[in-house]
Amino acid sequence: MTLGTRVSASLAALAVYRDRRVLAILVLGFASGLPLALTGQTLQAWLKESGVSLQSIGLFALVGVPYTLKFLWAPLVDRLPLPLLTRWLGRRRSWLIFAQAILMAAIVALAFSNPGQALAVTALCAVAVAFASATQDIVIDAWRVEILEQRQLAAGAASIVFGYRIGMLVSSAGALYLADQFAWPLVYLAMAALLVIGAVTVLLVGEPQAQPRGDAERRFAEAQAWLATRPHLSGPLAGAMAWLYASVAGPFLQFMSRKGWVGILLFVMLFKLGDSLAGVLATSFYLDIGFTKSEIAEIGKLYGFGATMLGLFLGGWLMQAVGLYRALWVCGLLQMGSNLLFAVLAMRGHDLWFLALTVGVENLASGMGTAVLVAYLSALCDVAYTATQYALLSSLTAVARTLLSSYAGFLAGAFGWPLFFVLTTLAALPGLALLAWLTRRGAETRLDTRRPGSVTAAAED
Repeated sequence: MTLGTRVSASLAALAVYRDRRVLAILVLGFASGLPLALTGQTLQAWLKESGVSLQSIGLFALVGVPYTLKFLWAPLVDRLPLPLLTRWLGRRRSWLIFAQAILMAAIVALAFSNPGQALAVTALCAVAVAFASATQDIVIDAWRVEILEQRQLAAGAASIVFGYRIGMLVSSAGALYLADQFAWPLVYLAMAALLVIGAVTVLLVGEPQAQPRGDAERRFAEAQAWLATRPHLSGPLAGAMAWLYASVAGPFLQFMSRKGWVGILLFVMLFKLGDSLAGVLATSFYLDIGFTKSEIAEIGKLYGFGATMLGLFLGGWLMQAVGLYRALWVCGLLQMGSNLLFAVLAMRGHDLWFLALTVGVENLASGMGTAVLVAYLSALCDVAYTATQYALLSSLTAVARTLLSSYAGFLAGAFGWPLFFVLTTLAALPGLALLAWLTRRGAETRLDTRRPGSVTAAAED
């Protein structure tokens, strides 16, 4: 192939990013990433300024539980029609509009809460935001896979991640900048208004075609055949039971049919535990040792955003260069080592240069780990149950960020910042131990790009 041919092929490949569907995924990625910081780091800054204790701030990690449990209602979102809306907009777009409307309303309610005087109300509103956001994520993941052609899948994945990170940047660094100029309720109202962009995008882009559900249809037929031999289970009851078996039980039964599935789920849950423990109190830590909100926004958020995007790119490159499991090892060790820089920063205090180093290394390692882990999750999903199984696996990744990290405030209060970050480093060891077990099994699960959600097994390179 000549140089001119290579250049032409490269330009032709880049043209996929001009497709309106790929651009729509970029915008929906923004809508998906925007709410996360509003119930996480940004809310944490609001709580601290309102005089909420460090222990209570740590417990606020629990408001993210809906991200952990979204697999429970993913089958319903996947298959149930919404009255009137589904007939008008289609299955995916109707659920997207519905989830986004609830999400905007929940953020507005959170804006008008008062954490200094009614902390429980603030917590309830934050949980509502997380629930609506998790529901939106379920639909966006399914819509993204179904709307694209096979040749556009890689571009769609890049667009959703990039849009997601921009959304997180706006609701973290952008919100902190605004909070220096305006009251917190106005900041949250501005964030709610930005979600209108996602709703308009959904209305402008078409409904994806229905995907084949071979395994789901087989399980539905099995259930119908079993029910046919039991006349007392007939009519609407039989139809509901068959639907529940195929749509709700089917995705989990299929996943549990593979060997070592318990170990796989534990690994998915624990791989980023140390990284999540260190990050859940990062804003409080920076404020505690003397950094201003503007400094946190400039270095901790903006600079961190650039390092994360570079990490995503390097993680993708690393997978191609050394294989998925070796890439998981490299990223896991980098994530663990980066936590020690926080311990050093805690002892140095207000040092902008060391803050930049710490944030840069931590976000680079975290971005690389995220890229490799997302590839691993995608490879595990069966094409018949992509939405539900991906919701299950991504929910487990949120366990480290919510349930397991909710006690971070108590640990930091009991041991102090330097020792706390040493403990977060040790918290990465269980995930690495499970990775060693998976590696010893001698087979690597890889994503087959010929169709979404398919799985191939091959020996490690």
